[in-house]
Amino acid sequence: MGRLLIGAGLVLVAAGLLVNLGLPIGRLPGDFTVRRGNFSFYFPLATSIIVSILLTLIVAFLGRR
Repeated sequence: MGRLLIGAGLVLVAAGLLVNLGLPIGRLPGDFTVRRGNFSFYFPLATSIIVSILLTLIVAFLGRR
């Protein structure tokens, strides 16, 4: 459990650094935005897929030990 929390913390720190450096996390080409009048809907499909792949790799790496 401790390794999982440390890994999750490192991922959050890395994501925060990437956002501060200007990487467009959450505004990727596969993310959908619909705006009509005073209604807006945002669905981050590409961002979700990338985050899922990264988390799968991290959990697989930490689960080997």
